[in-house]
Amino acid sequence: MPEYKTQQQKRKFYDSVDWKKLRAEIKKRDNYECQECKRQGRLSIDTNEYSESAKRKKIQLVVHHIKELEYHPDLALDEDNLETVCVDCHNKEHGRDFSNKPNKWQHDEKW
Repeated sequence: MPEYKTQQQKRKFYDSVDWKKLRAEIKKRDNYECQECKRQGRLSIDTNEYSESAKRKKIQLVVHHIKELEYHPDLALDEDNLETVCVDCHNKEHGRDFSNKPNKWQHDEKW
């Protein structure tokens, strides 16, 4: 069974054809809606906005491993262990807090 302990191992998995195919299927299964927001009575969907700076579609929904890939590699491609969530819910789930991140435009002229 493969291990997903290092960033390189995880990147190889997330770049795989199998993952990309399953990720698309899970988003479709979940109706392109954040399942955590849905449980909270909110609606968060994929809007297909384009980022000029990144030259790609803005990522608003991700497919999340409910039981983490690193600790449960046997569930890496298990549909029952995957759900669509918005980036905000995904960051909260992983304890990433960007609320204190300084706003670089904070002192810019107001329109």
